Amino acid sequence: MLAMLSDPQVWILLLTLSTIEIVLGIDNLVFISIAVSKLPVEKREFARKFGIAVACITRIMLLLTLAWLASLTSDLFVLLGHGISVRDLVLILGGVFLLVKGALEIRELVGGSDHDASPPAKAAASFGGVIAQIAVIDIVFSLDSVIAAVGMAGEYVPVMVAAILVAVSVMLLAARPLGQFIDANPTVKMLALAFIVLIGAYLLLEGFDVHIPKGYIYGSMGFSVLVEVLNLWAKRNARLRGETY
Repeated sequence: MLAMLSDPQVWILLLTLSTIEIVLGIDNLVFISIAVSKLPVEKREFARKFGIAVACITRIMLLLTLAWLASLTSDLFVLLGHGISVRDLVLILGGVFLLVKGALEIRELVGGSDHDASPPAKAAASFGGVIAQIAVIDIVFSLDSVIAAVGMAGEYVPVMVAAILVAVSVMLLAARPLGQFIDANPTVKMLALAFIVLIGAYLLLEGFDVHIPKGYIYGSMGFSVLVEVLNLWAKRNARLRGETY
């Protein structure tokens, strides 16, 4: 262990893996913020922390099954002329889940809903459902990053675990302000839901070996964020001038 800590390559590897985990965890943070917004206000902070803790455990469990991860690309069966592996199956199911979840959330946001009509028992049940959704979707979001980490780090399991812990720490710090910002700005929430649908479509296509360069996905998302930032900026300036926007 001491020899590993004194190796500069190990620290470079830790920094690289941590960066990958943090960048790829942004999508997960957006989903967590959307998911916990369905809960009563007093339960949201605990749900965020608990959900991120569950996400951390699932990622570490994935790392500890390195031998199984190596066989993820072996075809289990053929569907529509395409060989489907465990990884493909996870991506397909995760993509469908995100498409359905995002579409339902958008429909509710556009049409409106009566949150006050929900009894306390339903709120308690929703808490378990939200945590389950976060745990499931984190497996989908983290699968590629874990496989990449396995390919880069090889036998350095402690380094991979440390990278996950660093990324989770950043998520814990960013989850609350991100969630509050999304809750306070309905247009940002709609944009985040559109991202979830986009990512769901991307995962679904990836599961069927239809590869779309991630640069296109992140480029379109970045452009959309830039437009939304300009909208929020213009809205803020209009409000300061006493005008409507």
